[in-house]
Amino acid sequence: MRFTGLNGVGLAAAALCLAAAAPAQAEWVASWAAAPHAPLGTEGPFAAASYDNVTLSQILRLSEGGSSVRLRFSNRYGPAQLEIGAARIVRIDDAGKEVPGTSRMLTFGGEAGAVIPRGAPFASDAVQLDLPDLARVKVEFYLPKPTGPCTCHLTGMDELAVSPPGNHVGKPFEPASKAQFRAFLSAVEVDSPDALGTIVAFGDSITDGVGSTPGANRRWPDILAHRLQEAGKDWAVANAAISGNRILSPGMGEAALARFDEDVLSLPNVKYLILFEGVNDIGNRFGNRGGPQLPGLDQPQITVEQMIAGYMQIIERAHQKGIKVIGSPIGPYKGASYWTEEGEAAREKINQWILTSGAFDGLVRFDTAFADPADPQKMRDGYHMGDHLHGSDAGLKAVGESIDLKLFDKY
Repeated sequence: MRFTGLNGVGLAAAALCLAAAAPAQAEWVASWAAAPHAPLGTEGPFAAASYDNVTLSQILRLSEGGSSVRLRFSNRYGPAQLEIGAARIVRIDDAGKEVPGTSRMLTFGGEAGAVIPRGAPFASDAVQLDLPDLARVKVEFYLPKPTGPCTCHLTGMDELAVSPPGNHVGKPFEPASKAQFRAFLSAVEVDSPDALGTIVAFGDSITDGVGSTPGANRRWPDILAHRLQEAGKDWAVANAAISGNRILSPGMGEAALARFDEDVLSLPNVKYLILFEGVNDIGNRFGNRGGPQLPGLDQPQITVEQMIAGYMQIIERAHQKGIKVIGSPIGPYKGASYWTEEGEAAREKINQWILTSGAFDGLVRFDTAFADPADPQKMRDGYHMGDHLHGSDAGLKAVGESIDLKLFDKY
């Protein structure tokens, strides 16, 4: 378009008007995420794995499809630099077989490998790869040198396979061992011109999918991603939950306030945040200490007022980046090992604030989706995994289906 009769200022103003009139179009979005946390010792059920001269293979399901992809690795908690010798991504079908023609070797600044500094994230170069919505992919990478305790996400709920010694990237191998956590991989980003943006699910083990069937993608954010795609709403959904997480103090991961920038704000084109967290704060503070306890982690004497201040900090930091925050009251947990009357009273006070303060841009009712109608302080039979705290497949499906998709039409 040619402009006439305008000076430099007029041209600039006209260009700004055109830019403002053009619809915003998200391109890179976070189609998958797994928030890493610090190693939890070298012994016991939460021991961190270490690797040396092996290839790791991880299976994951994306939310939004796209035409190009890049992967974000993390050495956030590594004891030293992390070396990746080779890496690739490939689509797999429902049977787990590789889809012909979809294998792509990854590069890092044009190189086949990467050396990731201690404490740093590291993104691969983008590669062209047509990925449909809800695609399943396999990511492989070779670790030629000792990693030390890994920067991992403990609750992967899908397969991680460890090869015999050597570089097996792009080659079939019989696993030397298997696990269900995420190692060194924190996000998969896709270039999707049709995407509306990224929705981040931020929470603890209930959002992380504890209690759901491994490998079946039945966490409530998975249910939400499926519903959005079925409805023709091209949103990417990134699950940034960590099991055992708390708003104000460390659990199996840094406190939500401490990890917010890295695990939420660093993701591309985040437009909405769904916040469902707090049961571990009140359970461990007001409970009978029978719940999940991790050695070496403090439990400060928090108050309801401090909890509310923590929520408000998250909301404010999100709003500063233009992110709308959707909140849910803390879910019922009567019958769980750390439930007490005092903790229940704290939950009710916090939930009343969540529902009536107007601090959130929208609300979802995960608490009532889980609740037993006859006793709303506890989860419905069949909706938990047997511990009255973590959702079953049925409970997580009910939560995912309780979300009004019109909430995401407001941006």
